[in-house]
Amino acid sequence: MEPVTLTSERLQLRTFTPGDAEEVRNACQDPEIQRWIPLPSPYELAHAEDFTRRYVPEAWRADTEYTFAVRSRDGGPLLAATSLHHPRSGSWEIGFWTAKEHRGNGYATEAVLTVARWAFTELACTRLEWRAEVGNTGSRLVAERAGFVMEGTLRAALDHRGTLRDCWLASLLPSDLSLPAGVPYLPPQG
Repeated sequence: MEPVTLTSERLQLRTFTPGDAEEVRNACQDPEIQRWIPLPSPYELAHAEDFTRRYVPEAWRADTEYTFAVRSRDGGPLLAATSLHHPRSGSWEIGFWTAKEHRGNGYATEAVLTVARWAFTELACTRLEWRAEVGNTGSRLVAERAGFVMEGTLRAALDHRGTLRDCWLASLLPSDLSLPAGVPYLPPQG
């Protein structure tokens, strides 16, 4: 798939380009991002350059992961990042981070909802999953604000730098956003 640009009320989401490498490196110096996302540590410019020049475009071409840089609609600094990855039977998983200085403004929630609507309407996604290490309350708050329904805790389900950790799991369905589902859903009957 060719990269697409998505917009919301305040944001523009577009694929990362090589020109974003320095901003990615700067954002990934944040101890909170390093704590919850298994990035190389220390995170150097070479890592950000590989991410923006090779990893992101290759994943778009392979249709395995769609990663977006999140900025305000009128430009400005990198606010956040979000991606859809690992398709399984119509389900996709969403991940995200927010640059430290831009947290608390609702950018991640708005970006997640924008990508979710795109996934449900353009990718035939039937279920969007969010997973985060138990204790990552900032990420959980974003997921809950975006309408994800908490489903539980998965034991030893998240590999974080070679150590298995428990993770929270939540899901979002097209109907949660008042969108039509591509496949009928029949919840259990009482």
